Amino acid sequence: MKLLHRDFHIDFMGKKNIFFIISAACLVVIALWGVIFGVDLDISFKGGTIFTYTYTDANADLDEGALAAAAQSVLGEEVEVEPKQDLANNTPSLDISMTSAVTMEDSSIEELTAALQQAAPDLGLEYSAITSVNPSIGMDFFAKCLVAVGVGIIIMIIYLGIRFRLINGWKAAITAVLALVHDMIFVYGTFVICGFPLDSNFIAVMLTILGYSANNTVIIYDRIRENTKLFGKKTSRSQIVNDSINQTLSRSIGTSFCTLLAMVVVCVVAGIFGV
Repeated sequence: MKLLHRDFHIDFMGKKNIFFIISAACLVVIALWGVIFGVDLDISFKGGTIFTYTYTDANADLDEGALAAAAQSVLGEEVEVEPKQDLANNTPSLDISMTSAVTMEDSSIEELTAALQQAAPDLGLEYSAITSVNPSIGMDFFAKCLVAVGVGIIIMIIYLGIRFRLINGWKAAITAVLALVHDMIFVYGTFVICGFPLDSNFIAVMLTILGYSANNTVIIYDRIRENTKLFGKKTSRSQIVNDSINQTLSRSIGTSFCTLLAMVVVCVVAGIFGV
């Protein structure tokens, strides 16, 4: 734990151009990846239909290909099969989703159910629910989520601008928000490159990163303000900023380490329970 309490003397400001180049290169890769390979939107955003089925044997090996083929023969378009687990009642289930928003008759649902049961007779599949999202409603929801992120950014600019008047408040606020946007773009890039669909969880992650990064920025800005009061014109602004980052670095490492531990616990629990 000595690493978390040591004094750092890293010349961040002297190497800022290197950091800018690395960051810019990563942003270019993220942009090109999104353009070339596209961005996968969840049904809640792009619209579609989800058929939910429960089954009895949680340890059974699902032949997702056979189930998808059976569903496609009835629905007439490509589908995705996604196994899930309801931890509340320990009931395994699977979602069969397609990009068209449809309203199906009971007879059609029965036909789909029969085809799936024939494809996997040992699972004990039972129809549970159907969820249909109109594309226009999905995009409206996506737009509202983006508005939520935008409102959060505006409130943050106002707060930081007022709080840090001593260190060029509004410039500091806008700079901090640009850094936060930079962080969120990297989160977006992680989703896009790893092939994760953008859904409501993505928006929740973005808002979490917004608050998490803002907290760290406020800590650094507080130290810059304190050092500005202490040294004033005796020390250059670049040196004050560099010293402030180094003085708060152990705190940043400690906070990130604790967050990483929490993420590891979540991943382990999810792996054990098949979430």
